[in-house]
Amino acid sequence: MTTIRSQARLQQNLAEITRLLERHRVLDTLTHRQEGPRRDLLENLQRRQNLVELQRRLRTMHAADLAYILEALPLDDRRVVWEQVTPELAGPAFVEVSNAVRESLVELTSHDDLVRLLSTLDAGELHYVSTSLPEEVLNELSVAFESNERSAFEDSVGYGEGTVGYHMTRELVAIPDSYTVQQALDDLRARRELPPQTDRVYVIDGRSQLRGAVPLQALLLSDPGAPIAGATDADIINFNPGDKAGDAVKAFERYNLVSAPVVDDRGKLIGRLTVDAAMDFLREQSNLEALKRVGLSGDEDLFAAPWQSARNRWPWLGINLLTAFVASRIIGQFEGTIVRLSALAALMPIVASIGGNTGNQTMALVIRALAVDRLQPGGARRLVRKELAIGLLNGSVWGVIVGVFAMTLYSSASLGVVMSAAVVLNLVVAALAGVAIPLGLHMGGRDPAHGSSVLLTFITDAMGFFLFLGLATAFLL
Repeated sequence: MTTIRSQARLQQNLAEITRLLERHRVLDTLTHRQEGPRRDLLENLQRRQNLVELQRRLRTMHAADLAYILEALPLDDRRVVWEQVTPELAGPAFVEVSNAVRESLVELTSHDDLVRLLSTLDAGELHYVSTSLPEEVLNELSVAFESNERSAFEDSVGYGEGTVGYHMTRELVAIPDSYTVQQALDDLRARRELPPQTDRVYVIDGRSQLRGAVPLQALLLSDPGAPIAGATDADIINFNPGDKAGDAVKAFERYNLVSAPVVDDRGKLIGRLTVDAAMDFLREQSNLEALKRVGLSGDEDLFAAPWQSARNRWPWLGINLLTAFVASRIIGQFEGTIVRLSALAALMPIVASIGGNTGNQTMALVIRALAVDRLQPGGARRLVRKELAIGLLNGSVWGVIVGVFAMTLYSSASLGVVMSAAVVLNLVVAALAGVAIPLGLHMGGRDPAHGSSVLLTFITDAMGFFLFLGLATAFLL
């Protein structure tokens, strides 16, 4: 029920903002049609009754809700809304929006306004959005940090987007290993506020090296006079800032982690990775994988300029055009067969379509297995044998069904047999391609999802046409 209410609230907020924007456009149109005093009057009316109401409505929103609305609005409406947001809300919302929309907001914002709203962010949040910002803005903002925050920010900038260091936070609770339990509790009370997702207290020595962690529950239940070392769990999962973020996310999923420490090569505690950062990374990777699977090179603003969006889609459209041309030439080699048996033209898309569906099912399973490290080199052969068996089984069942359909429709038993054989063979080809394409891309150091759907479609279409038309040429003519 919470999810439904949350989604309903988002839609309600979007509807209210859209209504206010529509009123703003109407008033703006009327203003430009008037001259003299009436124009001034309408301008004041617009400012007082509409923009002020819009500002008031935006101030009550959560930053994540505002980010959702900004992503759902066309560029002109997005500009109007963005101009009415206070810097205190604009900063957190800037962190929440997608990379593509964040870049559009940078273009809509003047240098001074951008510095003003980003100054509300801490070093960790600024680092998270740093790849979308001009270098001069980053330099100006980093100078304003205190020396320790500036040092942390400069260190963080050196980590790539796919690393733990890029996604970690410096906000954590660390206590000396010389403390008693009571001293640790006093330390927590003195802080008055704990960082989000704090489920444990980290224990460090005099050189800030990590010695272990104490879960909050264990801290509360331990004898106050006992040394903290007695309640410390030294065997905890930790990460290096250079580790792959994807590997860390898998550890969070496997061990149900809420947070985990990040230590440098000397064992010094430098940060913490939290479950919300892991979820954000997982969501971004899932969205990116879905886009890459159909040939898009990256995230795209839904309302970006047509030229910008077109360039994002060019690379794999070109490859798709090339593969389609090859498939068409395969059909061209059998023009005589198609002329003599016109039924083939109506039936051959069925063979290609069912092969593509089967291949996509196999490929989705393989990509998922590679993503969670469940497919090792030794298991590839067994997987191929299994998928071949599934292809033969499905091909036999559905090939018979399709063959009977073709035989009934065209009153030709031989055509039905050819149709069945082509379906069986193409499903076997699709099973092999569904395994080989992602494995080949993975072994070559490429993202298994990047363009895999385009390549699979080419193989199943081309082989489906070749097998069906080739069998028809050999046995029906």
